[in-house]
Amino acid sequence: MNVPGDDEDDHGEVFLDEDDIVHDITVDDEDLPDADDEAGSDSEDTEEPDDSMHLFTGHTSKVSTLFSFRMLVEIICCSMDFIVCYKDLVSTLAFSTDGQLLASGNFDGLIQAWDVPSGSLKCTLEGPGGGIEWVRWHPGGHLVLAGSEDATVWMWNADKSTYLNMFSGHGNSVTCGDFTPDGKTICTGSDDVSLRIWNPRSGENIHVVRELPMLLIFFPHVGHPYHTEGLTCLTISSDSTLCITGLKDSSVHIVNIATGKV
Repeated sequence: MNVPGDDEDDHGEVFLDEDDIVHDITVDDEDLPDADDEAGSDSEDTEEPDDSMHLFTGHTSKVSTLFSFRMLVEIICCSMDFIVCYKDLVSTLAFSTDGQLLASGNFDGLIQAWDVPSGSLKCTLEGPGGGIEWVRWHPGGHLVLAGSEDATVWMWNADKSTYLNMFSGHGNSVTCGDFTPDGKTICTGSDDVSLRIWNPRSGENIHVVRELPMLLIFFPHVGHPYHTEGLTCLTISSDSTLCITGLKDSSVHIVNIATGKV
């Protein structure tokens, strides 16, 4: 086998040995296009093609293409039970902490919870008037949190298929959010250039963190200096004390969750 990196092989053919085969996958002939239909070649004088696909190890772009194809096939096969249930693009997926449920959200505003062991649909959760941007699970149970393009955040109990709370206050699409690891607080970020910190039980908006330079001069309690463009992502420290946010103006800020201060 040619060794990747040899100068003479950088732009030449890639030769692979039988030892490089990772796994043979048998493919049903009926699932493959007829070679004659695709290439228009005369098949009478050719040998019957091998009906298996070989996957090889290596580091060249040609070999990487084989691995990419294999990954695509696996993703399609593993997702077949879920694909047919939506009329619109699936935008987000998340496993529950115990791995028993999978939540999927899409741009028609629906959340569906799936039983992972059986692959069956457990429940469909409705409410948001816009597409689902993200879904998250409570660290201690089967509570689902989702942010929507309609500027709202929703929470459901997936075990009982019941609505629990709706968090309203953002002025634009809610692009990111999560429970704190202790499960006691929710943090959400939006294209309205704000981070909001919520009490999940009462729905109270505890803190609003945003850029309000003029208002802060006269009303320091309204908010804290912050980003200047919409938030794109956030993550929360393992001790549930800090929320780190990133956004479109290429900046990152650390926010104290208890005080709301940057």
